[in-house]
Formats: sequence, structure tokens, C-alpha cells
Amino acid sequence: MPRYTELVSSLPATVPFVGPETQERAMGRPFRARIGANESVFGPSPRAVAAMCGAAAEAWKYGDPENHDLKQTLAAHHGIPAASITVGEGIDGLLGNLVRQTVGPATPVVTSLGAYPTFSFHVTGFGGTLHQVPYRNDCENPSGLAAAAHETGAALVYLANPDNPMGTFVTAAEVLSLRDALPGDALLCLDEAYCDFAPPGALPPLDVTDTRMIRMRTFSKAHGMAGARIAYAIGHPDLIASFDRVRNHFGVSRIAQAGALAALQDTDWLARVVAEVEMARARICRIATENGLDTLPSATNFVTIDCGQDGAFARCVLRELVRDGVFVRMPSVAPLDRCIRVSAGRPADLDIFAEALPLALNRARNP
Repeated sequence: MPRYTELVSSLPATVPFVGPETQERAMGRPFRARIGANESVFGPSPRAVAAMCGAAAEAWKYGDPENHDLKQTLAAHHGIPAASITVGEGIDGLLGNLVRQTVGPATPVVTSLGAYPTFSFHVTGFGGTLHQVPYRNDCENPSGLAAAAHETGAALVYLANPDNPMGTFVTAAEVLSLRDALPGDALLCLDEAYCDFAPPGALPPLDVTDTRMIRMRTFSKAHGMAGARIAYAIGHPDLIASFDRVRNHFGVSRIAQAGALAALQDTDWLARVVAEVEMARARICRIATENGLDTLPSATNFVTIDCGQDGAFARCVLRELVRDGVFVRMPSVAPLDRCIRVSAGRPADLDIFAEALPLALNRARNP
């Protein structure tokens, strides 16, 4: 056997999420409605699809290791220097590179209890020590994160806004207050995967002179390119330059770069998807209400439904939905796990959900 490091030997072999494909293999059939992973079922821009198909013929070439064209286009789009942007293999890849730069054995890191698990997966993978702050009223707790950072001497603090798994958000003013309240040498990682769905007042203005915050955005959600694995981070040029010390320089494929470039330029498609998501969220809320359930306000492409009891009951509802061919997910810790989370779907997807939910609730209540 290889001589694993002591750290690797101490870690469990795990996957943060059980994929729908895994569940389909176990069931021996495909899901009827895939509305659990916050993917965009509305798909990529047709222009992005065409660009990726064209790039496929040149897949024998490595992708540009500098991601030059995409960075230049992103810089023009946001009105910031290209030196303030780095591109990576989805936000997951960017998080791994950020953690690699800032976290070593026993380095204290602060996040929220029940927040996006891949961040925590990276922290433990590099030997860091996680300190987790409970949500407050189903929302992130910025003041609690700041207090924990001071108590622990955290080097890195993670905040998703809008939030996954609850779909709620804190205001831009609260984000900036959190940044200002952190210890002077702590870095705030702001995960803005759902920024395209965020309401006014949720996103702080971009400020690439800020050395205390890095922001991450993706083509996986509103742009419908989750399978292409491409995202970018925005920050101070010195911080962004440090990614070149550790990143996989050929990690973003030529096909993904071409698709992202085209997607970014198709603003009409993005507006259409945002509108479709808004309608789907409203439909999910109506379905929940028709079944006597409450929903949380959503600033994302999914809706969190409160099943009205505890986590055991919500897990039973989820199992029954999955058994009926409807892929949904749920938060992982109490009290958030009293809920299930349903991604925005097409009308046909939500018709299936509307049919399956009352049956799942009935079976959960009468096992």
C-alpha cells in the first residue's frame, strides 16, 4: 500500500453529496424529475451550446492555461482589471485552491453549521480545524461568524450569500459589516454562486482594492453549465496572483472556456432563465401551500420547504419522493433538516412534484 500521510490516513473516504446518478443506479431506473441539485434544467444558452460544439472539434488541444479571453471578457463585463480575476474548475475547485493557500494543520477556519459542505471537505482535507456557527432564523449569522473568528483566531471565514442550503440572504451592508468585524489578518470568502438570482441590496459593490475579501461566482447555476465545471474568483490582484502558485493550470477545458465566453455574452438568455426561475419558485411555493406546508423566501434557483416536523420526518418525506422518482435534497443538520429543498423546474417537472408531494407526505405520516 502507499505510504499515506498521517492526515490522509485519519480521514474517511467520503463524497459530500450522493449524486442522482448513484441513486438511479441503486433504483435501477432514472428519476422522473431531477430537481434536487440546483442545476438549471433550462440548460445553457444555445449560443453557448454551439460554441462548445465547435470547440469539441479542437478538444485535442489543451485549454488556454491563462484563460485569457474569458478573463478579458469578464473584466470588461464587471468593469474591473483582468488581474483581479482567476478562473477555476467550478467554485469547488477555487475553494480547494484558496484553502490550500490559507489552511494548514490545525489552522482555525469559521463557517456555518450546515453550510455548503464542500468547503468544509477542503478544510479538513488540508488539516484545518473547523468552527461552525449555527444559523439564525434559517439565515446565515454574520455577527456570530465574526465572534467565532475572534474567539478562534480564524484565518479564513466562509459565507455563502445568497445561501445554500436555505436559499435566504443577508444584505450587502451585513456582508461588509462582517468583513470589517473580522480580525485584521482573516480573509472572508464570499460564495456568490446564486448572485444572478439575488434581489437588489444583497450584493456589495465590487471593490478589487479590498485585500480582506475574495468573491466567487460560477457558470453552473443561472448559465446552466454545471457539467462544464467553470467558475471564477474576484479579488485584489495580489491575492488573485497567488492562485498561480497552486492551481491546476490546465484544469479548465477548452470546451468550457468557449461555452463560458458565449454564455456571458448572451444576456437575453440569462434574463429568460432568471424569469423562468422566478415563475418556478412561485409554483413550488403554491404546491407547498396546497399541502399545508410553509416555504422560506428564496433568493436562489431553489425553494426550501418546511415539512413542519423534525428531521426524521423530513427525511421520510424525501425518501418517499425519491422512491416515486423525484430527486430532491435537504439540509444536513438540525433544525435546518426539518426542510426539503426543491430546485426550480420546468412545468412538467413541477407537475410531477405536485403529484408526488401529497403522496409522500401521506406515507410519511402513516408509515
